[in-house]
Amino acid sequence: MLSRRNVRIKVMQLLYSLSSDEKLTPSLLSQLYKKGVDKSFELLLFTLYLIMRISRISLEEDEKRKKKLLPKEEDHTFTPKLYENELIGSLESSPTLSKAIEKKGFSTRVDTDVLREIYRKFSKTEEYRSYLSSTSDNKGHMRALLDLFRYLRNSDVFTALLEDNYINFEDDKSLIVGSVKRVLKELPAKEEDFLSAHYPDDETWKDFGLNLLELTTEKDQEITDLINPVLENWDAERLATLDMILLKMALCEMLYFPSIPAKVTINEYLEVAKNYSTAKSKDFINGILDKLLSKLKANGKIVKKGRGLLD
Repeated sequence: MLSRRNVRIKVMQLLYSLSSDEKLTPSLLSQLYKKGVDKSFELLLFTLYLIMRISRISLEEDEKRKKKLLPKEEDHTFTPKLYENELIGSLESSPTLSKAIEKKGFSTRVDTDVLREIYRKFSKTEEYRSYLSSTSDNKGHMRALLDLFRYLRNSDVFTALLEDNYINFEDDKSLIVGSVKRVLKELPAKEEDFLSAHYPDDETWKDFGLNLLELTTEKDQEITDLINPVLENWDAERLATLDMILLKMALCEMLYFPSIPAKVTINEYLEVAKNYSTAKSKDFINGILDKLLSKLKANGKIVKKGRGLLD
């Protein structure tokens, strides 16, 4: 579920912490990185849990409608199918989600009244009304849950709930949106513990991310010695800390990850710089990395392997 860009951001943030906290060590940094990966997966589970909880409120609505003294036609025809369907049942029966709910205390983190208010507003949407008035199979239930999730993504209340519980939400937002949509489209699950398969794959978080973190710290002086001569009129000591970190990460990636094209590396770090550093950082980093790439290629220090790769 993690992309390389998500991993680069996590590594960048940890290296920034290392530069400002003397108590941090490379070993501790690796542990914090693994915890960050776990938090991203936990955020996915928490989001699915909230969808499940909000859907469950349809049971309360059903009870209220049944107790009306003068029920309308829509009260008679209402069913809590947003919750009572095979798709939500798959989430309810997932051991991975059940363990997280208990271990991480998901149920204690949210105000049920807040979830009721979210459901109440969603219940007034045309999509939900159309869903209630139609005969639904699993495809219909899936569309309804996707409609609910689309509504939640645009809800400031829901966003605040995720931000309050996970400081990594803003960085992982696009990742979570894509992952939740994939999970919902896979339901009902064939395997009971299907959510475990959505944990970040080793190739991305470990082979790439953990190695990038450890190599950037291990080769720090070597990389710094390669960067400094290319800075020309720039004083390395006065360079923005984050810009220097991005330069080191990018150079490390170009030198020690032969399967990733150098131009891809440069473009990725320009995007990170644009979103996380100063207004001038993108152009500055682009210029420095272009010079480094030309110089290192000429010296034979950058070697890329793999079919169809271009430096």
